[in-house]
Amino acid sequence: MEEFEYEGTESMEGVYINWQMRSAKPTWVWVAGCGGASIKSYLESEFRNYYWRIRSMVSLLFLTTNDIKPGFSSFSVGLLSSISSFRYGNFEFSRLNRRGVVNIKTLWIPWCLLNKWRTLGGVLLEKGKRLWKKVKYQLVEYHSLPDYLRDNEFIVGHYRSEWPIKQVLFSIVTIHNETLNVWTHLIGFFLFLALTLYTVMKIPKGELRTVLPSMDMLPSPLGWHVLGLLYNCLPKRFSSVYHTNVCVMSSVKEDLANTVAHLMISPITRWPFFVFFGGAMFYLLASSTCHLFSCHSERLSYIMLRLDYAGIAALISTFFYPPVYYSFMCYPFFCNPYIGFITILGIATISFSLLPVFQNPEFQSIHASLFFGMGMSGVSPILHKLYLFWGLPEALHTTGYEILTGAFYGIGALIYATRIPERWKPGKFDIAGHSHQLFHLFVLAGAYTHYRARLVYLRWRDVEGC
Repeated sequence: MEEFEYEGTESMEGVYINWQMRSAKPTWVWVAGCGGASIKSYLESEFRNYYWRIRSMVSLLFLTTNDIKPGFSSFSVGLLSSISSFRYGNFEFSRLNRRGVVNIKTLWIPWCLLNKWRTLGGVLLEKGKRLWKKVKYQLVEYHSLPDYLRDNEFIVGHYRSEWPIKQVLFSIVTIHNETLNVWTHLIGFFLFLALTLYTVMKIPKGELRTVLPSMDMLPSPLGWHVLGLLYNCLPKRFSSVYHTNVCVMSSVKEDLANTVAHLMISPITRWPFFVFFGGAMFYLLASSTCHLFSCHSERLSYIMLRLDYAGIAALISTFFYPPVYYSFMCYPFFCNPYIGFITILGIATISFSLLPVFQNPEFQSIHASLFFGMGMSGVSPILHKLYLFWGLPEALHTTGYEILTGAFYGIGALIYATRIPERWKPGKFDIAGHSHQLFHLFVLAGAYTHYRARLVYLRWRDVEGC
């Protein structure tokens, strides 16, 4: 007995059945002219809870009036949305025969000719064609997904499965269980792009104004310089009137010189700041792209996941560049080894993430350990900073931000790992509120808190230098 793959479901207009030889191309099978209620009850009992994904190859199960037993009425042929998939072996055509169908045969026709055919129930195939266009990219449930798309069994429905690239791109503005995953990090990417441009164009004086709020009230240094020139160059009879004020003038000029000296310091290098921006934007864009395109195919899903893991490694490693560099910029003996170690560990983790062998489940724990090790590698320089600069408010301020950042990341990872809240009510959080979306929000909060800490580092080093 031949083994077939069954695909079918129900609609208000009738029943649609798909047969497929395992060794043949996908085949459309239309059952027409049979007793609707009888076939429906048969399908419900024989293939209970199983529905199949619609395929694109076209073939018709062609029935004539001679193929229907007396006493069986006609019913409409309907195209159906897809929900799941399974294989059913050793199916006997005689079972359909008992339901009123005889002389089963197939007829291959081009899709463009379907609009010229009518079912025995009188339903235009053109109507079926329009319905097919409407439902062939409908969302499916978890148990219909191929193995490579199965990740969270507590998210029951609203999945995209093996959609073409065009439909995947259009899905960015439709509602499915990845919509908020895509947009949370896509909006985050543009947020950090705007912060990067803001930092590039920001005048250092504006940043220093938060530290020296009275700076704008100071007279222009040029005015004091002109006053000094007049005092030194005017004839003695004009300048003698100021003779009694020489000491006062000298004192004021000295105080002004000390004040302006801070303002004349060139701002420190910003490259660690922009390295952090680059890592954050790469991660956010990679994550958003992964959530959008992974449903296309197994190969593209594999590539997108590797890119996503590389983005996580980039975010973690670049996270530590600003605090390490600005904390120890006056201590190259400490700064260079810290930067070198973080760089090597980040490159190693990113490289390992891109290896095909990482796809194997037995390597998941190793990669998780690398991520954890990268995160913990930043604890040592933070403690070292506190030891060196315990009395400075900036050191305590930045450490507080860094603790808050770590808390955001940690809570987000915990929610993601425990699948809360969807594990409590499967199916209730498919569209909004599931763990991965909450994880994205906590990552964004942590990254922005980290940005605020870096502004404190810049103000600190711009004003004080080494």
